[in-house]
Amino acid sequence: MTHLLLQAAADTASPTSTGSSALKFITGGGVIGYIIVLLSIVALAFVIIHFVQIRASVQLPRDRINAVKELLARGQFEQALQYAQLPANDCYFLRTLAPGLKRFIASPFGAFEMKSALEESGVEQTARLYRTMDVIGVIGSVGPLLGLLGTVQGMIGAFETVASSAAHDSTYYEALAYNIAIALITTFQGLVVAIPCVSLYSFFRNRVDRLAGDAAAEMEEVVAIIESSSKTKVARA
Repeated sequence: MTHLLLQAAADTASPTSTGSSALKFITGGGVIGYIIVLLSIVALAFVIIHFVQIRASVQLPRDRINAVKELLARGQFEQALQYAQLPANDCYFLRTLAPGLKRFIASPFGAFEMKSALEESGVEQTARLYRTMDVIGVIGSVGPLLGLLGTVQGMIGAFETVASSAAHDSTYYEALAYNIAIALITTFQGLVVAIPCVSLYSFFRNRVDRLAGDAAAEMEEVVAIIESSSKTKVARA
């Protein structure tokens, strides 16, 4: 019986070629398997987007940082704010800087208010980047659970086959092997999706933390430039 069961499982899960066997790992998980495959496509899209977007050259572009520093050094605070708010210049650094500049221009307390605003906007913009990665983290968490659900579904089907079919039935071993294959394939799919998602989620969070640290260092320089430029304007007045 064991030999026949293993043979039926091999025939069900590995049809005629290596290519069809690989395809079985995609299509052999039933409805739950297709859901896992769909989630893997969504995760892949978000991973590609984050590899493109979460980079220093995109979020901390050196040319825009230098441009806004030059404007601030010349005391052109309103022009620097306008530059930071231009949609074409959108990036993590300028989204963080703009509220601070706005507070600095509008408040009589100047740099003190700006520092407070920069801290608040820095936390907000960092959290915004974190939120964009939540999809990857959720898929990494849900993948194994869906695999487990498929495993339970397959085992239920296997036991129903045992309960409802006689051992001498010609389709008995094939049906039993099919349900066991569903159980194993969905587990495999869930883990294949979850392991890269969890790893990449941690990778992107570390990258965001590094960008936030670099941005904080740039902000300190910006604050120093603004304070120096403000003193110069007061002295000239």
